[in-house]
Amino acid sequence: MTTNSHLTRVAAPEGVGAGTGYSHVVWGTGRFVAVSGQCSLDEKGGVVGEGDAAAQARQVFENLRRCLAAAGATFDDVVKLTYFVTDVAHLPAVRAARDAVIAPDRLPASSAVQVAALFRPELLLEIEAFAIVPVDPAA
Repeated sequence: MTTNSHLTRVAAPEGVGAGTGYSHVVWGTGRFVAVSGQCSLDEKGGVVGEGDAAAQARQVFENLRRCLAAAGATFDDVVKLTYFVTDVAHLPAVRAARDAVIAPDRLPASSAVQVAALFRPELLLEIEAFAIVPVDPAA
């Protein structure tokens, strides 16, 4: 179990097999933030990294970072990520991009789902995030 000021993470509760690359349970106190599924679109709506799962994953995490920042959150505040991939073979690239922005001792709860397609055929993945931001007691 790891904790920071407002979140607690349990990699594997008693009686539950350890997962690889995620926490089974995360809870905390504060303001809840939901970030819609992000794809590898740039600020003009163009696809970044067509045909390249690693490039798309990096763009998706950059988009998530920007969305979290708009809510006053960081990746340290993320409690849940849901990955939608058109092929589970893209998951290593997704994990590498995630590991570049989230410390291994602060991994959120996660789910990965293979989907038949996303809203544009050139998109390989989409990721949504939930975060809990600490509430400023002075506010």
